[in-house]
Amino acid sequence: MDVGELLSFKPTPTPKRPNEDELEDSDEESVRSKKVRRRAVGADFERSAKSLPKEPTITDKEREDILKFVENVVTEGEVLDETAVKKLVLNFEKKALRNREMRIKFPDQPEKFMDSELDLYDALQELSAVATVPDQYPLLVDLKCINSLLELLSHDNTDVSTKVVNLLQELTDVDILHESEEGAEELINALADAESPSLLLHNLSRLDEQVPDERDAVHNTLGIVENITEFRPELCVEVAKQGFIQWILKRLKMKIPFDANKLYATEILSILLQNTPENRKLLGELDGIDVLLQQLAFYKRHDPSGPEEQEAMENMFDSLCCALMEPANRDRFLRGEGLQLMNLMLREKKMSRNGSLKVLDHALAGPDGKDNCNKFVDILGLRTVFPLFMKTPKRKRLLTVDQHEEHVVSIISSMLQNCQGGQRQRLLAKFTENDLEKVDRLLELHFKYMDKVDRVEKDIEQEAEDLDDDAQYLKRLSGGLFTLQLIDRIILEVCTAGPASIKQRVQRVLSLRGGSLKIIRHVMREYAGNLGDAGSEEWRQQEQQHILQLVDKF
Repeated sequence: MDVGELLSFKPTPTPKRPNEDELEDSDEESVRSKKVRRRAVGADFERSAKSLPKEPTITDKEREDILKFVENVVTEGEVLDETAVKKLVLNFEKKALRNREMRIKFPDQPEKFMDSELDLYDALQELSAVATVPDQYPLLVDLKCINSLLELLSHDNTDVSTKVVNLLQELTDVDILHESEEGAEELINALADAESPSLLLHNLSRLDEQVPDERDAVHNTLGIVENITEFRPELCVEVAKQGFIQWILKRLKMKIPFDANKLYATEILSILLQNTPENRKLLGELDGIDVLLQQLAFYKRHDPSGPEEQEAMENMFDSLCCALMEPANRDRFLRGEGLQLMNLMLREKKMSRNGSLKVLDHALAGPDGKDNCNKFVDILGLRTVFPLFMKTPKRKRLLTVDQHEEHVVSIISSMLQNCQGGQRQRLLAKFTENDLEKVDRLLELHFKYMDKVDRVEKDIEQEAEDLDDDAQYLKRLSGGLFTLQLIDRIILEVCTAGPASIKQRVQRVLSLRGGSLKIIRHVMREYAGNLGDAGSEEWRQQEQQHILQLVDKF
C-alpha cells in the first residue's frame, strides 16, 4: 500500500485496540495512541445505545502524523549498502578462516572446533541477506567471496556445504538475477570461471537423501543448475561436460520410491538436451538411451501415481525425443528395442501412449529414420498406428486432437518416404482395405485442415500486421498448414504408387465436397519450396525433386 492509499484508507466500524508494544515508540506517538483508544472506547459506548455511527474522517493533523509515521517506518532498519555488504563478507571470511585453523589444529577433537563451525554457519546465514540486493553482486565477486563459498562445498561437515548450496541457490534465483543485469553477469561469470558445476557435483556425491537437509540440498543443487542455464543457455554444454548428465542418469536408475528430486532430475535432463546437440551426443555415448527406455518401460502397464510422476514421465519422453534428433541415437534406439516398447505402449492404452506417439514420430522422421521405418512395419506396427489414424482416442489422451492427428499422419508420411520393398507394399495395401476407408479418412482430414488454414489466412488479412512472408508462412504452419502438408503428401504417394481405385475415390470425394486436385498440387508445390533442414543438402534436393514429380503425376 503506498502513502496515497494509506491516507485515503477508512477504518472499519469496529476499531480494534492497538497492540501495547506499538505504543512505546515516542511520547508524542503515545499521546496520539491514547486519543485513538479513547475514541474507540467512546465509539463502543455509542454503539451499545445507537445504530452504527458514520465512518470518521481524518483531520489534517492526523494526516500529517500518518505521513511522519510512514517516513519514519520507511527509513527504519539498516540499508544493505556497500559498507554493510563488506562487513558481512569480512565477518564470513574471518569465521571461515578461524574454522579452518581450528580444524587443522584439533582434527580429532570436534569439541574444540565445534564453536567455530557454528559461528561459520551463522555467518553464512547472515550472508544470505545479500540475495536481496543483486546490485551488490559485483562487490561479492571482487572480494573473492564466491570463490570462498565454492571452496566450502568440500567442507568436511555436510551441514556447512548444504548451507552454502542453499545460499548459492538464493543468489542465483532467476527473478533476483533479472533485477540487476550487471550483477547477474558478474555472478554467473564467476561461477562459470570457477567450474562450479563440478564442485557442486562433487558435493552431491556425498549427500545422503535419507537425511532431510541433505535431500533439500540435492534439490537446491539442481535449482542452481536450472538457474544458471536459464540465465545463460550456452552453459548447458559446460554443465554436461562436468558430469551432470552422468549423475542424472545414475540418479534415475536408483531403486528408491519416486520423489521430488527424481522429478527435478528429469526436468534438468530435458533442459540440458533441448537445444544442445553436443549434449544429445554425450547422452548416447553414456548409454542414456537405454537408461531412458528402462525407466519408461515401467509405464507400459502402469499409469503414473500422481501429477508429479506424470510430469517426470513426460520429461523423460521429451528427453528421448530430443536425443533422437542425433542420428547415432536412432541406431541405439533401434538396437535397444525402443520401437518394440513404443509399439507396446500404444497398444496398452495407458497414459504413456501419448509420449510413445511423439517418440515414434521423432524416431521415424527424416532420412535417418529409414531403418526404424522398415523395422516398425516388420514388428506389425501398422496394426497399431492405423486404428489411431482412423479414430482419435478419448480416454487418457494428454495430447490435443490436433496434436494427436499431426503425430499419426507424420508417422505414416515418414513410412511412405522411407519404407522400401515389401514393407512399402504392405503399407500401401492398408489404404485399400475395407472399401478404401482410410482414403476417406485422409480426405476428411484434408478438408478439416484446409478450413483451419483458410481461417488463419483470413485472420492474417484482418489483423493487417506488417508480417513478412516468412512470418506469415510460420503462422500458417502452426495454424494447421504443417499437418495439411503431411496429409496431402500421403494422398500424393498413395494415388501415384497405389492402385487406380484410390485416385478415383479421391477425385470423386473432392468433387462431391467442392475440393479439387489443383489445391492439393498447390499445397505440395509450396511444401517443396520450403523444405526444412532435416538432412543434407543432397537429400533436400532429392526430396524436392521427388515431390514435384509426384505433383506432375497426380
